[in-house]
Amino acid sequence: MATSYKAPAVQKAFQILKAIIDSGSSLGISDLSRKLDISKSTVHGLLSSLIEVGALERTDSGKSYVLGPALVDLAVRSWSYLFTSKAVAAILEELRDAIGHTVFLGVLSRTQAVIVATAASRNPLAISSPPGTTIPMPAGALGKLYLASLDPDQTINILTKTGLTPYTERSIVALPLYLETCDRVRREGFSFDDGEYIPGVRAVATRVGYYRGLLLALWVV
Repeated sequence: MATSYKAPAVQKAFQILKAIIDSGSSLGISDLSRKLDISKSTVHGLLSSLIEVGALERTDSGKSYVLGPALVDLAVRSWSYLFTSKAVAAILEELRDAIGHTVFLGVLSRTQAVIVATAASRNPLAISSPPGTTIPMPAGALGKLYLASLDPDQTINILTKTGLTPYTERSIVALPLYLETCDRVRREGFSFDDGEYIPGVRAVATRVGYYRGLLLALWVV
């Protein structure tokens, strides 16, 4: 009896993605080749294809790889049923009612934050955004929170490459000052945005853990 065809390249590509997710950090070609027992040339070819479709991206050193924006977007879409469940909504709404501000839950990656659940403030003038909305990195409180979750050397490499965007006149654009802020976030466990992303808007953010390899954050605006 004929057996169904299995695409080896697809299977190996998923092995690579799973290895990077399970590691919780970036992995290089040699790491993946050794871990998965796949030749370096094959790993290199698959990584190139995964980068091309946005499933992975190179770190600033160019020698290792992390999850890319396309994979983050697919992951968020697949989690929508979880983060819009009544249990999650009840927690966000309870927090919103206690503090009187909009509460967001989202995932953070190197290139963007993606909102996966929102409990909008009852104030008609309050700021709110629906699930699926993206926020560029490293903007505001979320940028500080994500960069502070990394090794300090990684933080410096990313900021040296991307620079700091002056979203408002209050944005921190001096690298030494931004790095000091990240150090404080590492110590205190939360970040603050005083009109640095949107004029006149303040936000505070904290991480609540990792979900399938991505940083999960809660923030209030």
